[in-house]
Amino acid sequence: MAISPDLTKSANEFRVGKAFSVAVALLAISVIINYIDRGSLSIAAPSLKDELQLSPSQLGILLSSFFWTYAGFQILSGWLVDRLNVNWVLVAGFLVWSSATAATSAAHSFTMLLTLRLLLGAGESVAYPSYCKILAKYCPEILRGRVNALLSSGSASGPAFGIFFGAMLMARYGWRPFFVGLGLLSLIWLIPWIKWMPTGPGLAVSSTPRAPSIVKILEQRSAWGTFFGLFAYNYLSYFLLTWMPSYLVHERHFSMQKMGGIGGAAYLILAVSSVISGSISDFWIERGGTPTRVRKTFTSLGLALSSIFCFAVVALAYDQRLATLFLFLTCAAAGLCNANLWAITQTLAGPSAAGKWTGLQNFVGNCAGIISPWLTGFVVQRTGHYFWAFAVTAGVLLGGALSWAFVVGQVKPVQWEPRSVLAADSSEA
Repeated sequence: MAISPDLTKSANEFRVGKAFSVAVALLAISVIINYIDRGSLSIAAPSLKDELQLSPSQLGILLSSFFWTYAGFQILSGWLVDRLNVNWVLVAGFLVWSSATAATSAAHSFTMLLTLRLLLGAGESVAYPSYCKILAKYCPEILRGRVNALLSSGSASGPAFGIFFGAMLMARYGWRPFFVGLGLLSLIWLIPWIKWMPTGPGLAVSSTPRAPSIVKILEQRSAWGTFFGLFAYNYLSYFLLTWMPSYLVHERHFSMQKMGGIGGAAYLILAVSSVISGSISDFWIERGGTPTRVRKTFTSLGLALSSIFCFAVVALAYDQRLATLFLFLTCAAAGLCNANLWAITQTLAGPSAAGKWTGLQNFVGNCAGIISPWLTGFVVQRTGHYFWAFAVTAGVLLGGALSWAFVVGQVKPVQWEPRSVLAADSSEA
C-alpha cells in the first residue's frame, strides 16, 4: 500500500519545520518535568513523615491524592483543550503544577500538603490532552510513532532522574530547598515554549466545523478499546513504580543500592524500547504498512509479551538473575505498546476531538494509579508473597492486549458528524 501524496507532503513539510522540532523537544522535556514533580513526594516521604509527624495512613493519603484530581480533571481538561487555544491551556496547567511543587517547600501541615498535591494533580491533568491535541493537529501519521516515543521515553526517564538526583539532592540540602528549586527551575520551561509553541492551521483535514461531544466519543467502540488498553498499560506502570522496590528487596533480597540500579535500568530499557519501536513502526508505515496493522500489532503484541514475562518473574525465575532478566524483558515489551498507543488515539480522534478523547482515556487509564497499588498491597498482605500480585498484573496485561487487538477497530480518523447533524441532535434532546 503506497502512502498518499497528502501524507507524504505533510511528512516532508514536518521534517523541514525546525520550529516544530524544537516544540516537540520541549514537550518531551515537559514530560520529564511532569513525572519528576509527581514522584517527588515519594522521595521525600521518609523526611516528611518524621518532620511533620505524619502517620502511615496520612502518608498513604498524600501519595494517592495526586490521582484524585489528576484522573478526575481529565475530562474537564480535555474539554478545555478542544475549546480553547491548546498552547495556552498547557501554559496555564504548567504554571499551576510547577507553582504547587515550589509551594510544597512551605508546607507545615498535613492539610496544606494535601491541598498542594490536589492542586498538582489538577495542573498536570492538562498535559496529555494537550500533547495529543498538538500532535493530532501538527504531526502526520507516518511520524507519530517516533514523536510519541520521544514523549513516552520522558515518562520513563522522569522517575529514573527523579529517584537518582532527587535522593542525592535531598540528602545534601534537605527536602524543602529541593521542592522550591525544582518548582522555580521548572518554570523556566515556559520561556522557550511561549517562543516556539506551534501555531497555524496544522495538517489538512476534512472539514469538521464543530467538535464532537463527549457522548459521541463514548459511542465509539474503538474509544473503549483505547480506554481499557491504556488502563492495562498503566496498571503495570504503577505496579512497578510502587511495588517493584519492595519486591526486589523483600522477596529477592537485593540490597537497597542494587535495587536502585535495577529499577533505574528497568526504566531506561522501557525508554529505549519506546524510541526504537516508535521508529520501526513509522518505518513500517512509510514502507506501505497500514496504521491499523502496524499500530495494533505493536500495542497488542507489546502487552501480550509483557503479560508472559511479568508472570515469568515469579513463575519461572528461581534466582535473582532470572528474575532481573524477566523484569527487564517485561519493560522492553511494554515499550512496544508505549510508543504507539497515543498515536492510535491521535489518528482516531483527529484534531477536533483529540483533547476530549484523551481526557476520557486518561481518566479511565489513571484509575489504575488508584487500583494497582491498593490491590497489590491487599493481595500481598493476604497471601504473604508476590506470586498472585504478579499473576493479577499479567492477567490485566493480557486483557489489555485483547482490547487493543479486537475492541479497537480500524486505525483511521473517525468521520464525525457535521455541525447541522449535531445541532439537530441537540434540538431533539
